[in-house]
Amino acid sequence: QVQPVEKGGGLVQAGGSLRLSCAASGRTFSNYGMGWFRQAPGKEREFVAAISWSGRSLNYAESAKGRFTISRDNAKNTVYLQMNSLKPEDTAVYTCGASFRGLAETRPNTYHYWGQGTQVTVSS
Repeated sequence: QVQPVEKGGGLVQAGGSLRLSCAASGRTFSNYGMGWFRQAPGKEREFVAAISWSGRSLNYAESAKGRFTISRDNAKNTVYLQMNSLKPEDTAVYTCGASFRGLAETRPNTYHYWGQGTQVTVSS
């Protein structure tokens, strides 16, 4: 079992950058696929990026490709989301999930543990 905890959200101007981190407790972190999802007010949760247990397999939403980079450090039990060239439409609560399938899953129902989320607000 892992418990993800996100950090790094905040307020940034359009065009700026933020780096989110998700630290997950538990000795088996390196077995889990990890993903980032986001939910804006009045909208459904949407997939952003995912990384497999080894870090060799990555998936990105179209909206994230070329701007966001997901990575992980299994020695630190942490996954990161580097977000560059941020846009106002990136404003949302960003949540980290852990999937014991170990893959870079894009569907939220394949994740088994979730953090509380961190707010990202991009001003125009």
